[in-house]
Amino acid sequence: MASPRPKHVKRRPLTRRLGVIAAPVAVASAIAAGTVFWPDGESSKPAASDLPSDLHTEDRDQMSARDRDRSPTPTKSPTPTKTKSPTKTTTPTPTQTPTQAETETPTETATPTPTPEPTVAGHRYVTTGLNVRTGPGEDSSVATTLEFGTRVAITGETDGSWTQILLDDETYWVAGAYLSKTEPVPETEEPEPEEPDDGISSAPCESGSEVEEGLTDEAIRVHRAVCAEFPDVASYGGLRPGDGGAHGEGRALDVMISSSSQGDAIAEWVRANYAELGVTEVIWSQRIWTVERSDEGWRWMEDRGSDTANHYDHVHITV
Repeated sequence: MASPRPKHVKRRPLTRRLGVIAAPVAVASAIAAGTVFWPDGESSKPAASDLPSDLHTEDRDQMSARDRDRSPTPTKSPTPTKTKSPTKTTTPTPTQTPTQAETETPTETATPTPTPEPTVAGHRYVTTGLNVRTGPGEDSSVATTLEFGTRVAITGETDGSWTQILLDDETYWVAGAYLSKTEPVPETEEPEPEEPDDGISSAPCESGSEVEEGLTDEAIRVHRAVCAEFPDVASYGGLRPGDGGAHGEGRALDVMISSSSQGDAIAEWVRANYAELGVTEVIWSQRIWTVERSDEGWRWMEDRGSDTANHYDHVHITV
């Protein structure tokens, strides 16, 4: 049993007695009470009932109030580690490369307009040996020749004095002046020379018929008509083998003149009678006249260099 506290011991403040364990009186009281105090202040604290009975009532009340008001030291909760949300990886959608067939814009193939088949508009008869050409003009090549009295189909298309015909389902062109609606009567024998009603002679020329060799019937007719109308003409030119033009085909006649006035007279007479003579073209004094463009009259030609090339010394007639 502990000895009672000596009465001469001076009472110390309550705070010191509670905070300092080394005080002799506090230790002795603690031992007597059976309570152990630890220096760090974290040991169990005495309840109010365990305090020494000789403590001043006010001190005991302060101590109990202090214990009630003192909140326990909060334990620091560990800071939660923020878990990084995994980044969502977006798989790129592969871009589909269009094929060549998809990228190419389809080309619209234009349907060609069919050429209408030529139709037969009627029939005509050939009144003389007639050249069949690939186009409407003397510059077009000769495809074949039709004989006198040949019946041909026409399409109804014309180009000036040229008429389109059908041969073996192909279109060609001939001089329309030599087509007739009625069938011509064939001549069985050489008719007696006579003056036609139109005043154009077809009798052989007194100057001879040597130039007529190789000429077509139409060219021969022109030669005889001119020499009968202009008997003072002394020279003519006809067939020129190897020539690519009308002279090479025997369809042209050159009338050599002795004066410019004579040339003018011959050229104008031939133009005035072109239909009866079957003439399609006249060239004289660097000018040209054609049936197709007869409404234009004489047309100037380019300079070819010489009087003969420019037709100053002769009148050229094409049939």
